[in-house]
Amino acid sequence: MTGVTQTGIVIDRATAASPDSVFAALSEAASFASWFGGEDVDVPAESLDFNAVEGDTWRATMVLPDGNTIDWQGTFVRVERPTRFDFTLTDQPGGGGTEALVTVAIAPADGGASLQMTQETPDFPHEQKAATLEGWQTFLDGVLRIAEAELAAE
Repeated sequence: MTGVTQTGIVIDRATAASPDSVFAALSEAASFASWFGGEDVDVPAESLDFNAVEGDTWRATMVLPDGNTIDWQGTFVRVERPTRFDFTLTDQPGGGGTEALVTVAIAPADGGASLQMTQETPDFPHEQKAATLEGWQTFLDGVLRIAEAELAAE
């Protein structure tokens, strides 16, 4: 099921890429900088502090097409290669906002992998949940494009 739920959003995806490739695309800094924000957003390497170790924090800055920026931070909650990648995120670093939990479960499926991603959306109105769902759909397109690039290279 993909859609808006009472507590957040959920997205189910399938890919021909292996679970390990999907996990790597999600959790490696260079890949993260490529997919986080989508194709039209830049995440400069110098703004990225992203080493996916359980309990560690991460930071990134998105540079939007109009030149505006959004600072992000969070914590790696659960990092279990290649089946689970959970982290928190907020666009209000420095304690100004609630860190939402993002969970990604990855499993082998039909010669590739399936993934289910959820994000808590505390206090989001329905329109904001729908926008968050749309944004994550774009982000996951990038994750799977990176993961599937290995198949094309083989």
